[in-house]
Amino acid sequence: MAAIGPDVDSSLDTFPKLLLAHAERRGDRIAMREKDLGIWQCWTWRDYRDAAAALAGGLAAAGFERGDKVAIIGDNRPELYVAIAAVQGLGGVPVPLYQDSVADEMRFIVDHAEVRFAVVEDQEQVDKMLAVIDDCPHLQLVVAEDMRGMRHYRDGRLRSYSGVVDDGRRFAAGNPGFFEAEIARGSPDDVAIICYTSGTTGRPKGVMLSHQSLLATSRNANAHDRLTATEEAIAYMPLAWIGDHIFSYGQALTAGFAINCPESSATVMHDLREIGPSYFFAPPRIWETILTSVMVRMEDAAAIKRWMFKRFMAVAQRVGERKLAGRPVGFLDGLLYGLGEVLVYGPLKDSLGFGRIRVAYTAGEAIGPEIFSFYRSLGVNIKQIYGMTEASALVCGQADDRVRADTVGQPMPEVELRIADGGEVQFRGPGVFMGYYKDAHATAEALTEDGWLRSGDVGLIDSDGQLKIVDRARDVGKLVSGSLFAPKYVENKLKFSPYIREAVAHGHNRRFVAAFINIDLEAVGSWAERRNLAYTSYTDLAGRPEVYDLIEGEIARANRELAQEPQLAASQIHRFLILHKELDPDDEELTRTRKVRRRFVAEKYADLIAALYGGAASVAVEAKVQFEDGRTGTIKAELPIRDVAVAQSVALAKAG
Repeated sequence: MAAIGPDVDSSLDTFPKLLLAHAERRGDRIAMREKDLGIWQCWTWRDYRDAAAALAGGLAAAGFERGDKVAIIGDNRPELYVAIAAVQGLGGVPVPLYQDSVADEMRFIVDHAEVRFAVVEDQEQVDKMLAVIDDCPHLQLVVAEDMRGMRHYRDGRLRSYSGVVDDGRRFAAGNPGFFEAEIARGSPDDVAIICYTSGTTGRPKGVMLSHQSLLATSRNANAHDRLTATEEAIAYMPLAWIGDHIFSYGQALTAGFAINCPESSATVMHDLREIGPSYFFAPPRIWETILTSVMVRMEDAAAIKRWMFKRFMAVAQRVGERKLAGRPVGFLDGLLYGLGEVLVYGPLKDSLGFGRIRVAYTAGEAIGPEIFSFYRSLGVNIKQIYGMTEASALVCGQADDRVRADTVGQPMPEVELRIADGGEVQFRGPGVFMGYYKDAHATAEALTEDGWLRSGDVGLIDSDGQLKIVDRARDVGKLVSGSLFAPKYVENKLKFSPYIREAVAHGHNRRFVAAFINIDLEAVGSWAERRNLAYTSYTDLAGRPEVYDLIEGEIARANRELAQEPQLAASQIHRFLILHKELDPDDEELTRTRKVRRRFVAEKYADLIAALYGGAASVAVEAKVQFEDGRTGTIKAELPIRDVAVAQSVALAKAG
């Protein structure tokens, strides 16, 4: 059955109206699956609608009113997607929060958004809500989907999800047609969701997005990649992230395809293999992690398998991307690639769960060209997209026949793009937000006088009409020499290494660039084990001279790449240290979307920065860390500092 879209019925102008239409037209088709205790449980479109109607009735019985805000907190669960639909159906506004946020972070958003109800997954989230409820005067009721561990909880403001649903069924029996009537009152101009920004430079801001904006963006994205009701997607990214709301809710409801919720974050890769999605999103770090695991497995494989993998991957690198783009290849290359598909590529893709992928996306950070090329050479149609919360997630995307590792594509349908003076990327289109909740000043600052949205990113449009992102405008600086310094660009070059998980580059108003490095514990740990290097902890492994040698080589590789770019050749890294601990959102060093809080990190580790630029060979550090169970500890270490050779730039080579 074709997707339900504007060409079919323009009256379907809110998501709850789409849900009712799907339940009516394809009620027995699968809308969602959830893996529970090792078994995939199925929800049809009729189940989806009935569950939303029951929950909506229960909320109405509890005093819900149009315009009320509802916090949605937890892992990807059908009940939480149902909660979003139920709240929207009643004319309310879901406010998803990051499930790994601590109580203090949740307190600000719950209070600022004037949340009246919270629908949460389990005891962990209930504890956070009960910890902040007395400080949030609007919050009246917490509804928990999984009540395990809460037998002795006596707070009257806590209810079970099943209890509220039972109330809803009784409410519906006395108010027939209530849910449908409430949905009919909905308008495409209503606020559909408030997504809070990550708060890289300050307090998070509540981005208000309308049904109209999200529907237009979802439908245009479906058209861009020809997504239909036959797709299978896996829903595992945070509910609070606008990308998940588009991929797992907006696009699923507009196209009518099924989403699949893993059993837990720890089982995503295993569940991915069982589902074999046709539509898949992963940030660069996940693509890198998967590739690292493949290469580690190959190192441990039999000699004949290693030889076969190496030979056929050479063929794939030469032929695969041309075949994927539909360009012609020679007869012999085509024959060899076909043989490789049978012996290597196909089995490898099946083992990863990528055998059925038709469209795959990556975004959020730059992805290493070697990593990008690896997947595409296998026949995995991975492409890059670019967007932001204020644009309903999607601004640019790559067409199947115009995919390059160094761009994020062209504007999505109906999106206009321009580069302003100073290089800032600006755009306008149907997905642009309604404004920041209770912050008219910030809303005005985000828009130009002629109505274009400021992205805050510096970029350029190349001769092929594709957008290249350089860095965040606020982070771009200059070295003492006057040369351009784009820290994010430098950090991305470093993070193309499988051994580097995070990097923080310093250089603004400095003579040279220096960097903090976080190693990837799994990748470096595997590397160390193969070399019989014993270690006891992250701190111990990070300080080993052999690991410093490894990272120095990776930084030298990044320097050689930077040397090829005349504008950024001066940004090569001269000195580095490996941090004694991983940067952590709980320590406020990263946002919940794993973006570095630069100013905070610079202030917290000012003595380490001073040592990098003071010529010291090492620096002593003593830091407090907070463990997941709330305990605190102290880490003491002597961090070595290494110099790195820089490469001759292309410009200097030509001048010589």
